[in-house]
Amino acid sequence: MSKWMAATVLAVAGWAASVPAHAGDIECKMSFNLAGWSVFYQTATGNGTVHCNNGQSLSVHLRVKGGGLTFGKSQITNGVGKFSGVSSISEIKGHYADAGVHAGAANSAGARVMTKGNVSLALSGTGKGWDLGVAFGAFIIE
Repeated sequence: MSKWMAATVLAVAGWAASVPAHAGDIECKMSFNLAGWSVFYQTATGNGTVHCNNGQSLSVHLRVKGGGLTFGKSQITNGVGKFSGVSSISEIKGHYADAGVHAGAANSAGARVMTKGNVSLALSGTGKGWDLGVAFGAFIIE
């Protein structure tokens, strides 16, 4: 992983950790795996598990869909997501807005922050594959 990519991952993770918590918020983290491809249309699927500090947990199915000027194939293993603005685990499911510019080859690392109303999700992970492009779409947790 390049020093630039590692710094980006750490910066996004630090930003997510610094988002102020509101009264009643719980801490939830998701571990996940995701694989997909893109040729103008971007698609990926995966699975994960969400664990919250109040003892709740939830198995989830993940989907990414969108479009743009994008080409590639990628796989993320042992990804991590951190939620903020959550007062109940039921708020985690749904469509999160996602947009980004990406480029990578072979082994790479990445980080993204996306939102769904008051709930924010910071994702980070390492993976394999190659990709290039600009994409807009949705990250869906079911």
